[in-house]
Amino acid sequence: MIAPALAYQWQNSSSSSARSFPPSAAPSPDGHRDDRRTTPGKMPARRGLPGAIGEADGVVPDGVTVFNDAFPAVTNLDPELLKALRRAATDAAGERTTFYVNSGWRSPAYQNRLLREAVSKYGSEEAAARWVATAAKSLHVKGKAVDIGRSDAAKWLSRHGAQYGLCQVYANEPWHYELRADAAERGCPRMYADPTQDPRTR
Repeated sequence: MIAPALAYQWQNSSSSSARSFPPSAAPSPDGHRDDRRTTPGKMPARRGLPGAIGEADGVVPDGVTVFNDAFPAVTNLDPELLKALRRAATDAAGERTTFYVNSGWRSPAYQNRLLREAVSKYGSEEAAARWVATAAKSLHVKGKAVDIGRSDAAKWLSRHGAQYGLCQVYANEPWHYELRADAAERGCPRMYADPTQDPRTR
């Protein structure tokens, strides 16, 4: 979910600076531009409203780490993916880097909402597909993908993730990681340009 101009910013900004990644959903109503809120799957948790999408669907508030078992976005991840994330996060903590979960597991209803908002934002289903898969194809719905924040954590994973089996899958999404069990021996596979190039999400 990163436009070419923002890809330049990713490469040239410091790890401590707040970033403005184009989200798969519309920006949060409060206008926050911090990457914890603007990466995919971030929207304010809504409680007590009939039919509202909330934490039970995989919405995560700010500050949720890979060790937080109170949120389905974390606990509904594939167990092996979560285990690898926690191993990596433990080691990264020694370098004062924290793995926040911007989005993990999502319910089909949540994924469908993100897709509708992406179509509205980008103008067509074809354009939205570069950022958001259908619920039937989404790796988030399957619990097989996690979006990691903040930028320093994503950069740490780009350097060290393969030894834990954690690989960036899409060139346009530097926060999206999946488990590749043989990456420690073989390295991560070549990235797809975006989800439209991934046969799993077509």
